[in-house]
Amino acid sequence: MGKLSTHVLDTMHGSPAAGVAVELFSMQRDAPLLLVKTTTNADGRTDAPLLKDAEVKRGKYRLVFHAGDYFKKRGVALPDPAFVDVVTIDFGIAEEGGSYHVPLVCSPWTYSTYRGS
Repeated sequence: MGKLSTHVLDTMHGSPAAGVAVELFSMQRDAPLLLVKTTTNADGRTDAPLLKDAEVKRGKYRLVFHAGDYFKKRGVALPDPAFVDVVTIDFGIAEEGGSYHVPLVCSPWTYSTYRGS
């Protein structure tokens, strides 16, 4: 059973990032198509996979994380404009029905990702 999942870790506070708005787009030739709009839970994860089973299709995708809004809600004093604000990760799914995990590890000053399991 395939799935696409994500989670967000806040390295500034050393905790999962709860309340981060996340959007998933399929990168169509004409324009990006919004597939999912959700928010991370107390564990920094979405309550359900972003895609599951037959929804995991070969193609190009974009995850958008609203990290700047998250840090503002946490009371972090950010410069204007914020250095890390909206984090966009473009990635591909090559294995139809495969399992993909695309996390975000971030602070107000840096971010990274990787393909997890």
